[in-house]
Amino acid sequence: MIGDRSREPGLLDAIVAATRTLVASRRARVPYAAVLRLAEGRQPRASAFRDALAAPGRVNVIAECKRRSPARGVLARHYDPAAIARIYADAGAAALSVLTEPMFFDGSLTHLEAVRSAVDLPLLRKDFIVDEYQLAEARACGADAVLLIVSALPQRDLARLAARAQALDLAVLVEVHAADELSRAVDLGAAIIGVNSRNLRTLDVDLSVCDALGPRISRGTVAVAESGVRTAEDVRRLQACGYRAFLVGERLMTAPDVASALAELRQGPGAAPMTGHGA
Repeated sequence: MIGDRSREPGLLDAIVAATRTLVASRRARVPYAAVLRLAEGRQPRASAFRDALAAPGRVNVIAECKRRSPARGVLARHYDPAAIARIYADAGAAALSVLTEPMFFDGSLTHLEAVRSAVDLPLLRKDFIVDEYQLAEARACGADAVLLIVSALPQRDLARLAARAQALDLAVLVEVHAADELSRAVDLGAAIIGVNSRNLRTLDVDLSVCDALGPRISRGTVAVAESGVRTAEDVRRLQACGYRAFLVGERLMTAPDVASALAELRQGPGAAPMTGHGA
């Protein structure tokens, strides 16, 4: 379980502060009303995203398009998110995640748009959402879902953004890292809860966080394991704790053969019955 280090200032605080500044700048250039008009031209598939993550009898991988990681540095020097997305789709990914945070992950909303144009899979905008402006951007660029990180937001803001995302027909993946955050996600009524084994303040990865929190997530909630999933054995272990989907980024982005790496994760335990709450 994450200890006191999770409360220390670190990377998460820096990213959130930078994000607030960037969003204010974008809002000054393009008013919220204009972005919302663009968003209204899209029709997100929130239910398709949730259904893809909850599908029984298979390993449901949310495969991530990510050029850079603060923990690992540049993952792909020649980064073509649309091409990567096509490989993921052909290899059987259940859904895709696209990093759009620019300063720490080299992401961009243009990457999200490119992936949306390339594939028809349910699509998650992976970013540090702190403002409803970003929700409108996500829908305008073709996302079906957004990530809300409990540790990045006061509960009032978390609830407000979750309600606004739902009003925009976007699914919400609520990310937690510890037991108290899980309680906040449950209080929110989250339908999809992701447990991130990476501490965003220290960058430590500890799959035991997923082991501890998975059994506490109710049967009616889709549990997603995030970070640290590298092998079919990891998938088997986490399925036994009740996880029905697995968000995988660095393992795939650094693989010599991306399709084979994804196939390896999806095989092995594949259709094995899950003994946790998601069975």
